Amino acid sequence: MRLTDTMSGQALEVEPLRAGHIGLYVCGVTPYSASHIGHAMSAIVYDVLVRYLRWPGNRAGGYEVTYVSNYTDVDDKLIDRGAELGIDPLALANANIEQWEREQAALGLLPPDVRPRVSTEIPAIVALIERIIAHGHAYSTPAGNVYFRVQSKADYGKLSHRSIEQLRTGTRFEPGEDKEFALDFALWKAMKPGEPHWTSPWGEGRPGWHIECSAMSQRYLGDTFDIHGGGIDLVFPHHENEVAQSEAATGRPFARLWVHNGMVLRDGEKMSKSLGNFVTVEDALARWSADAIRVFALSSQYRTPNNLTDDALEAAGRAVDRLATALEAKSTAERGAPSVDASEARARFVEAMEDDLNTAQALAAMFELARAINRGRDEGMDIAAAQHALYELAWVLGLRLERESVTTAIDATALAEAASRFGVAAGAEAETVEALLARRAEARAARDFATGDAIRAALDGLGIEVKDTPQGAEWTVRG
Repeated sequence: MRLTDTMSGQALEVEPLRAGHIGLYVCGVTPYSASHIGHAMSAIVYDVLVRYLRWPGNRAGGYEVTYVSNYTDVDDKLIDRGAELGIDPLALANANIEQWEREQAALGLLPPDVRPRVSTEIPAIVALIERIIAHGHAYSTPAGNVYFRVQSKADYGKLSHRSIEQLRTGTRFEPGEDKEFALDFALWKAMKPGEPHWTSPWGEGRPGWHIECSAMSQRYLGDTFDIHGGGIDLVFPHHENEVAQSEAATGRPFARLWVHNGMVLRDGEKMSKSLGNFVTVEDALARWSADAIRVFALSSQYRTPNNLTDDALEAAGRAVDRLATALEAKSTAERGAPSVDASEARARFVEAMEDDLNTAQALAAMFELARAINRGRDEGMDIAAAQHALYELAWVLGLRLERESVTTAIDATALAEAASRFGVAAGAEAETVEALLARRAEARAARDFATGDAIRAALDGLGIEVKDTPQGAEWTVRG
């Protein structure tokens, strides 16, 4: 399997340090407020990566994966938000973590193998800082702060592809800072009144933002591990600083592959509370199914921005219906009937996933298999094995495939008449529409455009709008 590595800028083969095993660390949320849809989209990407790596159907035959994702429950934002609300910041973090874990379950996310929290990892963090100081890459100050000495690492900036000189442009010392150099960053912060604090060799205080992920990832995965993931917004400074401090402490490479997912936009704009376009996971799950959210997230390349619109989520819901309808189809095959062949669709799915986690093409392979199942049912073929294959591929993408309900009524009698006219077996409403669309696709493939147009016109007369896409026809019921 190849994944695009941010540091090299190339798609590299996943070559585990230990045969048959993958160590994956993904930066988790800072739980100062409810998690938003961007957190969900990122979590879905890495959930699917874990599922695929573990799946016996991948080209490696499946890996054992140790998946670690943290909670940053000690942070400036948490402290500020807690003070604003009059709540202990650790209690606030705990409440938001509990809500996010309920939402993760609702989204069908596999729980990480380890979910460390900064507040419970202080000894490991302090020990790592001591190692960095011992190697001359960090220094403590009389005020009780500890800073990483950026100029001690000649390759600082190699992840974000910027030099120290480029990064220092426009950077200045902030009032009250006791750094040697403006780019130096905090590993340990001296205690301030009202903040959570712990004992350290440098006095009472708390960790800086970046050091915690280095300490937690290396504690659970080793000094060097296979894959580090997170959002593209974390490349600099968070992940850049992780690389510098981790390699300064150990003298060894840190993560072998750096994978970053793109950001989520709302109607083409960056999501923000000030614009009023901020969508929490709770709000999203109240409006759309978990499967629809997943199909939306997986319908584009994981490294690109994903534009969240109502239309896109409604289309994703209809796509879920199409897949679910194929799984629900009842076989009419007689004993000895030929089976629908799922091997080509399965091979396309694997090829797509091996090629930089191309979930959009993997979904296209599943839609192809769904159409083959519907055709096979209409032709009296055995569809059981193909349905099992579709269900297996759905698991890899984390889809439960519970069919969305059609909320606007369709004239059932008229729909059945249309099905009869075009030689299609009538069933449930969504099933019948999908069967008519499959018949239309067959007619168009045979260049029988008159029949194809007649089916579309019949559906339009029933209030069903049809839109042709590269993945096949999509439909919706006019309100």
